[in-house]
Amino acid sequence: MADVLSQSQIDALLKSMAAPSAEEPAAPVKDEKASTVKAKPEAAPQVKYSKYDFYSPRKFTKDKIKILTSVFENYARIITSQVNGIFRVMTDITVMEVQERRYYEYVNSLNENDTVTLVNATIQEYNKNLPPLMMYVSPGLVITLIDHMLGGGDEVAKVKPGYRYSDVETALYRRILSYLIQALKDGFSNYINMEFKAQRIEDNPSMIQDVGLDETVAIIHLNVDVTGLAVERIRICLPGNLLENIFQIIDTRKHIARGYSYEDNRETILDNIRQSQLPVTGQLGTVLLDLNDIYRLKVGDVIDMNKGKDKDVKLYIGKQLWFSGKMGVYKKNVAVRISRRLFDEEEADDDAREISARESLPEAGTEEV
Repeated sequence: MADVLSQSQIDALLKSMAAPSAEEPAAPVKDEKASTVKAKPEAAPQVKYSKYDFYSPRKFTKDKIKILTSVFENYARIITSQVNGIFRVMTDITVMEVQERRYYEYVNSLNENDTVTLVNATIQEYNKNLPPLMMYVSPGLVITLIDHMLGGGDEVAKVKPGYRYSDVETALYRRILSYLIQALKDGFSNYINMEFKAQRIEDNPSMIQDVGLDETVAIIHLNVDVTGLAVERIRICLPGNLLENIFQIIDTRKHIARGYSYEDNRETILDNIRQSQLPVTGQLGTVLLDLNDIYRLKVGDVIDMNKGKDKDVKLYIGKQLWFSGKMGVYKKNVAVRISRRLFDEEEADDDAREISARESLPEAGTEEV
């Protein structure tokens, strides 16, 4: 007798014939006598690998990039407060990314008519000639700040890419950049003392030849949110030679600090302390007077110190009571002969009080259960 299909098998066949899916295979037909069909194992997810360019290997480690990120996060906070306070514009400036790239990538990201400012960097007690860094501020941000400088409203200026500044705008542009450049010193102050000064303004970035096209640079992108209505950019390019000198000085100072901390510097520290100056004050006594009495004091008045003339005089080192002594004369000058050291006595009294307090405490007893 021929096998008869069950109703569930018929329904499965009709579904597979009516709407076959390319992504999901049709459910297998199960025979009552056949064993359960095993599903195919899913393919393992493909692992993505980032390509490494051996032609342009990385020059700076992740730790160095973290230092740069910390520097410019501090710089972003500083210029945010300066722009908001000086230009009366609500902005939020944050570090979008810090990348190690080739210089031609920075140049290619700019238009031919973009204005770039070259900034000289000098390190204190360092005589090497350092290459300048480059700073680009998007024209929309510059024109918005100029409008507020000249008494404009809260509108945000919208300009086309490659906008060229007029002579008046160029003069005001220099002033705006001076605030941004001076803040760089404060940004680096946690790691190194540097000075920054604007060198010149270039209207065509492709004509800048201070840095080689294949030289490694660090590109910092700052995101500027202007009153929530527009997003502008500040792009800073730090040449590799400049960064190498900066990181070399930072590493040298770290090694010196570590080596100095491992040495036994007890005697050196004590020698420096011995040369420090502290005021020594002799207190004859204390008197409470009314303000009216102090107001009526005049030359020749006598103030009763409520103390005998042969009593000890207290000597204060700074603000700490340390010695007591007798008043006298030494080489025709008023002097005090030290007779007792009160600081040791106070310490001894404190120890005695602590011991007596411990003895006065009840001893813990044990109870039998």
